[in-house]
Amino acid sequence: MAFRPARPLFVFVLATTIAALALSPRLCAQSTPASSSLAKHKKNPAPNPQLDPGSVSDHTYRNKTLGFSCKIPEGWVLRTEEMNAPDSDKLADSPAETAASSASASVLLAAFSRPPAAKGEDVNSSILIAAESVSAYPGLKEAVQYFGPLTEVAKAQGFIADAEPYEIAIGTRALVRADFHKDVGSRVMWQSTLAMLTHDYAVSITLIGGTEDEVENLMESLSFTGSGK
Repeated sequence: MAFRPARPLFVFVLATTIAALALSPRLCAQSTPASSSLAKHKKNPAPNPQLDPGSVSDHTYRNKTLGFSCKIPEGWVLRTEEMNAPDSDKLADSPAETAASSASASVLLAAFSRPPAAKGEDVNSSILIAAESVSAYPGLKEAVQYFGPLTEVAKAQGFIADAEPYEIAIGTRALVRADFHKDVGSRVMWQSTLAMLTHDYAVSITLIGGTEDEVENLMESLSFTGSGK
């Protein structure tokens, strides 16, 4: 069966919209037709084993079940609970809020360099880790398949893909990575998304920064110590 997901990585839309809010609140009012049209055909996911949400201590997010950790820069703001809240009033007004509350999706970590609603001259750097049930997407066999529709949504939002998705290894784990950038006023928003399939979930890690070096520094905060199988 050919894979055609009902909607792409919801965290990608969520991350780009909220990060852009720090530069221009009006950006959050833009719609995402590609995501909306695909959502109508989403399959109801079958029940999955309870996903380990992980925990944060000493400025580090750890998830033993998925076999990785992520260091959070000191002073950053955690918004994980708000992202998973059933009432989206606590979030920035964005088209991604409905997707974030999907029963098949969970935000495992949402960390920002400043509160999303706070105004700033630079990009609101962020780390978003999310998981969505694989059963919601019939035919999904490889992580790279997730990036076809993700790229469509990225282009619809004005992002440019820097290259085709490619496989990378971090520690003991092989993941698929895609890189994007977007001009936002006088600034450039850089974003990299990693994806892997594990424990019947599609797990995505999205890193956003104001420079390529900043994104790479955030990438270095990731550590995989298990196979995740």
